[in-house]
Amino acid sequence: MKLPAMKRNETTVLMVIMVAVALMMILLNPGTFLTQNNLKGMAFQLPELGILTFAMMGVMITGGINLSIIATANMAGISAALVLKAMENSPAAGLVLAVITALAVSGGIGVINGTLIAYVGITPILATLGTMTLFNGVAIVVTEGYVISGFSPAVLFIGNGSLAGIPFPLLVFALSAVILTLILRKTRTGFSMYMIGSNATATRFSGIHNEAVLLRTYLISGLFSGMAAMVMISRFNSAKSGYGNSYLLVTILAAVLGGVSSDGGFGRVSGVVVSLITLQLLSSGFNLLRVSSFMTTAIWGFVMILVMVINNIIDTREKRG
Repeated sequence: MKLPAMKRNETTVLMVIMVAVALMMILLNPGTFLTQNNLKGMAFQLPELGILTFAMMGVMITGGINLSIIATANMAGISAALVLKAMENSPAAGLVLAVITALAVSGGIGVINGTLIAYVGITPILATLGTMTLFNGVAIVVTEGYVISGFSPAVLFIGNGSLAGIPFPLLVFALSAVILTLILRKTRTGFSMYMIGSNATATRFSGIHNEAVLLRTYLISGLFSGMAAMVMISRFNSAKSGYGNSYLLVTILAAVLGGVSSDGGFGRVSGVVVSLITLQLLSSGFNLLRVSSFMTTAIWGFVMILVMVINNIIDTREKRG
């Protein structure tokens, strides 16, 4: 009996997570790896990467890619940080306005990406590479290469606080997962995103306005980047143009490992959440083993290539069989 692509990938990820935990427990003392402090640290680190992965996941379902999610998050974070510094005397109002600003900026960049791809006809990889370069430059010009830091306790709570013993950023991540699940499963836009990823031509002939769907898709991607931005600047207590550059590769890896097809048309939030947990466990284990960050990046690249090769071999055999 053949498993559907999504089920097969989720089963693979569950096996990988068990192997990852077993491997880390063999290489490390279980009392070191599975400690409360280490697990709590992972719970605070996972959300920002997870929300950025959701930003990548949506566009990948349509068969596209968004290379500008990190630049979008940094631009949104810097904009929010400027608002927070300008309204230091009114922390509560400043926080509300900063969140609105971050979402407005990130959503605006998403609309630019969507317009370039859907209406101008530029391929997603080139369009988002262009906006990534553009807004990286704008962020450096705005900050002059410096860090904007020193936020109020209310802001810091978003990335470092706990509610009923649960890390608050983890609650933001869970809320983001629920929102994306509802969009993909319960809305016409979500259904259309899967259809475009499966067959864009057939989708157009079925009466769906592909351009409008793609525009909304990149808008959603931008908004998730804005949410990640607020978690990032509050956790680091600062905003800067270069934050999170290493996340881009890992978001694609997490999406692919979680069952999102690189060709589009397949992917579930549950699979991506499991893959994120797997990667966070491995990352934490590498840190405890004092593995170089450069070596870790190389390992992520190798794993991504390996997963895509294995999936391609399995898909080819199933088509022939």
